[in-house]
Amino acid sequence: MTRRPVIAVLEGDRPVRGLERVARLADVRVTRAAGLDRALAGADVLYLWDYFSGALPDAWHAAGSLRWLHVAAAGVDKLLFPDLVASDVVVTNAHGIFDQPMAEYVLGAVLHAAKGFGPLRDAQREARWEWREGRNIGGSRALVVGTGSIGRRTARLLRAVGVRVEGAGRTAREHDDDFGRVHAAEDLAAVVGAFDYVILLAPLTPATEGLVSAAVVAALKPSAVLVNAGRGRLVDEDALVARLQAGTLAGAVLDTFAVEPLPREHPLWSLPSVLVTPHMASNADTWLDDLAAQFERNLLLWLDGRPLPGVVDKALGYVPSTA
Repeated sequence: MTRRPVIAVLEGDRPVRGLERVARLADVRVTRAAGLDRALAGADVLYLWDYFSGALPDAWHAAGSLRWLHVAAAGVDKLLFPDLVASDVVVTNAHGIFDQPMAEYVLGAVLHAAKGFGPLRDAQREARWEWREGRNIGGSRALVVGTGSIGRRTARLLRAVGVRVEGAGRTAREHDDDFGRVHAAEDLAAVVGAFDYVILLAPLTPATEGLVSAAVVAALKPSAVLVNAGRGRLVDEDALVARLQAGTLAGAVLDTFAVEPLPREHPLWSLPSVLVTPHMASNADTWLDDLAAQFERNLLLWLDGRPLPGVVDKALGYVPSTA
């Protein structure tokens, strides 16, 4: 490229990190959603720092010169509208940045449920010295639904503390390095009853929406805990709420919901066996700096014409594990 490339950056509520270094390599146009079409005109690259924005479809008419789009998030379900999917624009995501924070969140969720930290905190608020018996996680069984890089890091961390982990993904297989056995996701209702913890880390795609159906929820054993750090629409929330309200499921730790923010009147807020967190499983004290450094690394590769990591298969809706 003989001229300096042009990078449009869609910022949100958080200031964009690392643009000083990027500006030495390219002309940078920082914009909010209302000005995205003007920033896209003639731009080679779009950097979606505001990864939850829905502004791109309306501005797409101005993206005629766009060649690469990078989104500072792992999930791309809100991004892949038909015109983008049909285009030649390469899409990359923040592949790998959130693996460790999310694995640690899941471990914390499992410990929270096993040791009864929720009821213990409630007792502390009332100054009640109330002894209770926790559960060992060593020797327990966990099914990780979603066998990408986040699921694999989670499996390794859980195995390190003695949890027996298996996976569920698109296709069944044996002898997987991280999961041992991987079940076909379509067989969830037949297999979830064998596990103490069912952990959802799958991306939201047409194939995974509603994956944890009412039949799957019904198949969870009464002592099981559901952990959802994937997407809310993976789960039949009504079926889950019904089991939790009936007291026929031990509990749930939920970070994602079908509607976000979770409405104040939603019954999940008040269920004592549920921990609600505000879609923050991927956050850590280093994540913004890590995202900025990743984009700079990718930009250097792109300028050199070298392959980019974390390329999203736009038909599948995620980065294939072989990428």
